[in-house]
Amino acid sequence: MSVLRLCLILGGVLIAVSAASLLVGDVPILRLMDSDPGLARMLIVELRLPRLVLAATAGAALGLSGAALQGLLRNPLASPDILGTSAGAALGAVMTAYFLGLSGTLAMAGGGIAGALLALVLLLALAGRGASSATLILAGVAISALGGAMMNLALALAPSPFAFYDIMFWLLGSFADRNLDHVRVGLPAMVIGSALLLTAARGLDALALGEDVAATLGHDVRTMRWRIVGGSAIAVGGAVAVAGIIGFVGLIVPHLVRPLVRNRPGPALLPSAVAGAALLVAADIIMRFPLNGKTLPIGVVTAILGAPFFLWLILSRRGTQA
Repeated sequence: MSVLRLCLILGGVLIAVSAASLLVGDVPILRLMDSDPGLARMLIVELRLPRLVLAATAGAALGLSGAALQGLLRNPLASPDILGTSAGAALGAVMTAYFLGLSGTLAMAGGGIAGALLALVLLLALAGRGASSATLILAGVAISALGGAMMNLALALAPSPFAFYDIMFWLLGSFADRNLDHVRVGLPAMVIGSALLLTAARGLDALALGEDVAATLGHDVRTMRWRIVGGSAIAVGGAVAVAGIIGFVGLIVPHLVRPLVRNRPGPALLPSAVAGAALLVAADIIMRFPLNGKTLPIGVVTAILGAPFFLWLILSRRGTQA
């Protein structure tokens, strides 16, 4: 299937779930439009639309980052959450808010981007050049564990007794109560990071043949590596700063898209972004329906979907390597 046709199909799915996102919720928008059009318009513009924009751009950033990292590292298990990028971004945002006292959305976004970049640089340093899949995954697990331990330390040392609840709720991931201020801060970071990743599409196809072949074809592998690392850090850091940790989107989406583009890492980037946006918007709709009177955080929804997929992926790779 061509990339254009695939993007058109996925774009149609995204439009459908976006329309549902604007209409579905506690308040029946269609009924409200008949009784109070002004209130319905305000509800859509001030609450529903920012939530939709953030869910779509965060999903696109996570899906695109996962596809780019899998292509760069030539490892199908790579994703922002498994390699420690999301944990680093969350730690950076928490440190900025509770140790530096900068609790604004812009400051948390900056801290998230710095934490994500530090996590990716540490991963590359620990794994080394030409690292095996097992080495990369172990390095990512170690970074995630370190990030989790540091966040627990931040919880223990937080000055406010309500900080534990605030941080834990934020870490579970949510787009509820987001407004235009969050869009103004998070959207530029996610767009800039995603744009950097998309510029590496041609290089990833060459890199799939090996670093020496890519260099022979005129690609600067070192520059491409840092472009992907920096782009992933900016995109994931912006997403985590406004929505918390949302796992498994960067792992699931590239695996769903790549077989449709003949397993080429470059052409998989843009469809992964569109599919990630559609998936996260759909997950955000699901979380609006209470379970036992309580709404689930979106990070829990994606984890419920992604954890079995991750286990299946590991088992299938073990059978292949055996």
